[in-house]
Amino acid sequence: MKAVILAGGRGTRLYPYTAVLPKPLMPIGEKPILEIVVRQLRAAGFTDLTFSVGYLASLLEAYFGDGSAWGVTIGYSRETEPLGTAGPLTLVQGLSESFLVMNGDLLTTLDYGAMIRYHRSKTAAVTVGLYSKQVKIDLGVIERTPDYQVTGYVEKPTMSYDVSMGVYVMEPSVLGHIPAGVRFDLPDLIKSLVASGERVVGYPFEGLWLDIGRQDDYTQAVEMFEQNRNLFLQQEVS
Repeated sequence: MKAVILAGGRGTRLYPYTAVLPKPLMPIGEKPILEIVVRQLRAAGFTDLTFSVGYLASLLEAYFGDGSAWGVTIGYSRETEPLGTAGPLTLVQGLSESFLVMNGDLLTTLDYGAMIRYHRSKTAAVTVGLYSKQVKIDLGVIERTPDYQVTGYVEKPTMSYDVSMGVYVMEPSVLGHIPAGVRFDLPDLIKSLVASGERVVGYPFEGLWLDIGRQDDYTQAVEMFEQNRNLFLQQEVS
């Protein structure tokens, strides 16, 4: 099976670390986070990987090479101009059957094989990995009618939202919704598909998940990995 890993961002929220390292090479334990992802994908049966690269791409290529050290084949799709998160898919060759798309900075216990099977059972154009995120509002929230009559007051509530995990399963047909050569993000793609009447479904996940987009998240991810190392690599093929 084929997976496309988005690894071209500048990771500005992790500066100054990302001044010298691309975000997917940030260490979690003794391994870069993207190596953990590669090992998980190999264990799930994904052996054909394409890294969509841009910023500090040479460091990613130097570390991962052709992927043979991990029992996979790794190719590289390089952007000459930033194309967002969906635009780079137009540069990837061989997307002729269901394929996985994901960010290269995710630490998760997601079963990728189970997500693929779910996607196929739903006959969807795209399946979006969903995680229930609790967000604490550190303010008093006013409940009101449309004419501003106050009906309630909730002090510092915790709200729950289904958020995108940054993991998608897609059918080749979705590529026709991505304009070539311009910046186009995955939210744009999802909205375009929904507006066109394409079937887009969510895949609910209740395990461990973090991206390392911010310094607090990175610190938490390092701690989470050390405490749950066996969970993250339990299916690894040696």
